Amino acid sequence: MTKADDRKRNWFAKFLKRNPVVPVVRLHGTIAAESRPGRLNIAGVEPLLQRAFTMKSAPAVAIIINSPGGSPVQSRLISKRIRELADQHKKPVLVFVEDIAASGGYFIAVAGDEIFVDPSSIVGSIGVIMSGFGFVEAINKLGIERRVHTAGRNKSTLDPFMPQKAEDVERIKWVELEIHQVFIDHVKAYRGAKLKADDDTLFTGEWWTGLRGVELGLVDGIGDIYATLRERFGPKVELKIIAPKKPMFAMPRLGLSAGTLVDELSTSLDDRAHWSRFGL
Repeated sequence: MTKADDRKRNWFAKFLKRNPVVPVVRLHGTIAAESRPGRLNIAGVEPLLQRAFTMKSAPAVAIIINSPGGSPVQSRLISKRIRELADQHKKPVLVFVEDIAASGGYFIAVAGDEIFVDPSSIVGSIGVIMSGFGFVEAINKLGIERRVHTAGRNKSTLDPFMPQKAEDVERIKWVELEIHQVFIDHVKAYRGAKLKADDDTLFTGEWWTGLRGVELGLVDGIGDIYATLRERFGPKVELKIIAPKKPMFAMPRLGLSAGTLVDELSTSLDDRAHWSRFGL
């Protein structure tokens, strides 16, 4: 074999020996069925997960989470889909928490084989909350008469303009407890023996820093995505961000109706409330 043949063989070997590439899916926002910027749901997330897990040469899939929670149903659907794809393609899932993975955000995080956090990340909040306002006295003072006609005696539950009834509160608590148990079972199924505290500590709805989360076994360790992936897959590992595909043609928004403005303001305030519960 000539020197030229050796050079060709060496070049071909180097070409085949590419740097490892890890796909990264970033999940940022509150969790809700309605698709809007800054919202997470299975419809928007599933295509990103599909693209990440079908990268055959990828040694793992990395998921970045920054979410204060939201819909328990959408949280479960996203978490369940992550595990389905991980098992199907036999790829480990490494989850990295930025500012927060609380409530539904933590529900999604436990789908990972390992969870890494910043020391000051917020994790946990394993609980269920339903909140609202009551305006009964306000409409009385304004002289407004509330007229509600229902078929079904419980159809007006949570109506903010009607007095709260004890049986409604009891029924709401029952629903919350059932959803809470789904959350608890989910965490136990995926964290299992990693959990280092009893139920009365872990499942009260309390949230903790990343450091305390490691001590409780809610997460696996302190680490950022760049250092961790370099440690696992070598200094030349490459990160490929899996982003939503942009539409080829986008219609310009020439104006917003009053109803649309009110709807967007309401959505913005609702999202802001989710984040502000954790001081973010």
